[in-house]
Amino acid sequence: SLLLPLDTCKSPVVILLGWAGGKDPHLAKYSDIYRNQGCTVIRYTSPWTAAFFSESFGRKTLRLYAKKLLELLFDYEIEKSPIFFHVLSNNGVMLYRYIVELLHCHRQFCTLKVVGTVFDSSPGNRNVLGSIRALNKVLTSSTNVLFRIIILLLFTVMVVVYRILLYPLTSLLHESHYDAMKKDSSSWPQLYLYSKADKIISARDVEEMVQARRNHGHRVEVVVFCNSEHVSHLREYPGKYTEACTCFLMSCLHCPPGPFHPKY
Repeated sequence: SLLLPLDTCKSPVVILLGWAGGKDPHLAKYSDIYRNQGCTVIRYTSPWTAAFFSESFGRKTLRLYAKKLLELLFDYEIEKSPIFFHVLSNNGVMLYRYIVELLHCHRQFCTLKVVGTVFDSSPGNRNVLGSIRALNKVLTSSTNVLFRIIILLLFTVMVVVYRILLYPLTSLLHESHYDAMKKDSSSWPQLYLYSKADKIISARDVEEMVQARRNHGHRVEVVVFCNSEHVSHLREYPGKYTEACTCFLMSCLHCPPGPFHPKY
């Protein structure tokens, strides 16, 4: 089997960043991929209200969550271990954006050693329809119909005004997460897992990000799933998904089985 345990490698800490509205039992399935390889796993899903509303208005609410998450590494005395991120959807990307900024500019965190990042169903760029679909999915399980319609209408107006019509102005005050990640100078390898069937995050947005990273000379791997929906790749293709993540982790740690070159 290609999926060898990390017997000869120093076990990394894997930080899982969940999608908006994702429940911990759902995130635990991703955690199992890495726990089965002997990794320490920290999983966290930031509040959907911060992603959809606070950040849309330019309030950097998620930066505080990012700082607290990195501080956990020191609290648990695992800050010297290799760090590996697994980021799900734009909710995870928004938090990851601030984590990366702190890794580059904060004295305490600049010593952390990040070895790689997996992006699942992300990142997306100012996709109004996709954002509405994502918010509707979050609200469906927890609110009544009338309240959901009101929230969706308010959110739609806000996104169109702030992120489309006024973006040349608002970008000067608060750069979008997508634009910030395109400029990210982090040199560690990245793996992008996405689908052409995703109705929330456009495959074109992911591919544009991949190309931007490659243009900067960074190592980027890609796995494209044909029919799976948003953050459903693990459920639809458990074997391929698990192998892709595990092989990529191994290659980032320079452990067997070596570099991963997906051909799915």
